[in-house]
Amino acid sequence: MLRVGIVGASGYTGTELLRLCAAHPEFEVVVATGDSMAGTRLADLYPNLAPAYGDLEYRAYDAAEFVGLDVVVMGLPHGTSQPIVSELLGKVGVVADMGADFRLDEASLYDEWYGAPHTCPELLGQMAYGLPELYRDQLAGARGIAVPGCNPTAACLAMAPFTRAGLLDTGPIIVDIAAGVSGAGRGPKANTTFCAVDENYEAYGILTHRHTPEMEQVLGVSVLFQPHLAPMSRGILATCYARPRGEMTSTDAMSAMQRFYSDEPFITVDERSPSTKATMGSNQVHMTARVDPRTGTLIAIAAIDNLTKGSAGGAVQSINVALGLEETAGLPQIGLFP
Repeated sequence: MLRVGIVGASGYTGTELLRLCAAHPEFEVVVATGDSMAGTRLADLYPNLAPAYGDLEYRAYDAAEFVGLDVVVMGLPHGTSQPIVSELLGKVGVVADMGADFRLDEASLYDEWYGAPHTCPELLGQMAYGLPELYRDQLAGARGIAVPGCNPTAACLAMAPFTRAGLLDTGPIIVDIAAGVSGAGRGPKANTTFCAVDENYEAYGILTHRHTPEMEQVLGVSVLFQPHLAPMSRGILATCYARPRGEMTSTDAMSAMQRFYSDEPFITVDERSPSTKATMGSNQVHMTARVDPRTGTLIAIAAIDNLTKGSAGGAVQSINVALGLEETAGLPQIGLFP
């Protein structure tokens, strides 16, 4: 068994990772930190974890407990992973950061979009981008993994068949996303309480969302990104609009998408309109594409579970690739319903 440590395991992404690790045939979680919950049993905070983790308690972070482990994964707020990655990279088998600290190639973008300089820019080139469908070769044998953001995961996978094939005009891609409340994290916020979210649909991060440069980096084109907070716990629905370079029909668009993902275990391309409910609890991406003959606009739509494929599942999938394990190990492909 591979010994796994999780830093920041008390948040939603850390909890989802614990759930997936419990079903992984090669993973054994030996230490899980949550500084604010130190001394609390995992099962007391999240009773769903009780069958797998018994009396295991959250601990305060101590680097000595992680050095030498096979896998270390971080589920921390932006800015807090940088010193830990710097401390552990090269001293453990694989380090994977589910936060935003190592996703961008250019250090200057952190100052611009995250409001603070990157403290270890020399490590950016050592962290492979954790989206296997697009970066599998770079992930094989990687010692460091930067897990993508949930919004870029959905949007980039929807649009990659068209950007990679040079099928789009030079104009910006418009990405409209509806996101579940769990994407805001476990901590209490005024705009994520039940009364604020229930029966409400609201745009946020207007023109300033930090996932914008990540999408542009992956897709290689300018992106206008607008997310919306939807009254659901989990899920992301990305609706992306672009102008084709030449003549394109809905049949052409679907064929391009199907060809691009023909051998991918976690991509389902279908005529059906994707829904967040169909992906809940799974590592699957459901997607489709159309071209509006009236306006000549390409529409590509993708649905994911933001906590699974959009974070913890994407991390496990990337770690599997990095370690040469079966890529699908420990990852559900069928969503929950109802």
